[in-house]
Amino acid sequence: MDTNIQLSYQDKALELLKKDAEKIAQLIKVQMDNLTMPQCPLYEEVLDTQMFGLSREIDFAVKLGLLEKGEGREIMASLEKELSILHEIHTEK
Repeated sequence: MDTNIQLSYQDKALELLKKDAEKIAQLIKVQMDNLTMPQCPLYEEVLDTQMFGLSREIDFAVKLGLLEKGEGREIMASLEKELSILHEIHTEK
């Protein structure tokens, strides 16, 4: 495969994964802003589903060679950090 095409695919994959991660981050931020219980079953279900889906997307991109494993870990770690902050805020109240 042409190196330029491969780089283009890698850039596009990273861009799409970051957009999906941003959507999840926005969901977390909305939850933080409203300070509703993070243990809400519906919220947990949606968040778990979104996080699982993103992890599968990342795994797929890594298998295709479009993303380095470390980049995928960074995306997931960032979201997990935001989720941790949400739980800290809730437990402090």
